[in-house]
Amino acid sequence: MSEKKDLTRSEQVRLRRESSTTKRVQRARKDATRATPPVTSRAQKAGAAPKRKPVQNARRRYQVALPAAQADARTLSIPRPRLGMRLLSFFFVLLFGSGVYAAYNLPTFRVTEAKVTGNNLISAQELNTAMSVIGQPIFLLKPADLETRLRLNYPELSSARVTVSLPNVVSVDVVERKPVIRWEQAGGYTWIAEDGVAFRPRGEIPELISVTAVSAPALDLKASDPLNPVPFISTEMVQALKGLGGHVPPGMPILYDPVYGFGWNDPRGWSVYFGTKSYDVELKMRVYDTLVNSLTQRGIHPVFINVIYPTAPYYRVSQ
Repeated sequence: MSEKKDLTRSEQVRLRRESSTTKRVQRARKDATRATPPVTSRAQKAGAAPKRKPVQNARRRYQVALPAAQADARTLSIPRPRLGMRLLSFFFVLLFGSGVYAAYNLPTFRVTEAKVTGNNLISAQELNTAMSVIGQPIFLLKPADLETRLRLNYPELSSARVTVSLPNVVSVDVVERKPVIRWEQAGGYTWIAEDGVAFRPRGEIPELISVTAVSAPALDLKASDPLNPVPFISTEMVQALKGLGGHVPPGMPILYDPVYGFGWNDPRGWSVYFGTKSYDVELKMRVYDTLVNSLTQRGIHPVFINVIYPTAPYYRVSQ
């Protein structure tokens, strides 16, 4: 007991490790000398294996290991390019490019002159100049743009229809406004159509209703179509002028005054006005004739007669 007590702690730990190691070695020796248990095999007997039928004309397969040099040569071989589709694509690109070049440069596809129909006032040459189609490739022309250009530049056109076709044909069908009124004001004059649109006059037409105006009508009119110009006078005023045109004295223009409307200077020595309404022109004329006859019979010489309201006409005499 005295010896155990004299051992240090480190020596005691070393003794315990040696004892544990000895026990593990002995246990391993016992396990190695123990008999192995019998193993039962479940594999089929060699005689019971199914027989394979011989395959006639069967080719034998061989596996040959190629040298590393040959394997690298096969791996690095460049595949043959297929030129069929590439050559066909190149042909189509070349054909398309040639077609585009021909379309833009051959004279066959360039417009020589537009064919214009329906025009009486405007010449075909003037319309061609406004459209700027001469010498242009047919593929660059847009009918809608040409129609807009014509109608914006020529208010005398109520409609314009443009068609293009190969190889270089441009057809233009226009409808012109017919002038009915010659409106003179401030030393110049213009033509006015049935819808009240004013446009540049082209010569002289004796059949037009001649109007001499002090100033332009102060009207707030709007165009029904964005491509149509704003009317200069209303359609009611046009109809009133057409009604008065059959009663105006020969050789006398119809006068327009912003206050009294339409009238004229009667050769008998006075001026008369009838307003701008069209629905009662005939009634106003009958009232006017009756009033003039009455004044003549009474020996009255007026200087101004107003029949704007047929139920209340009046006249003025000189002071």
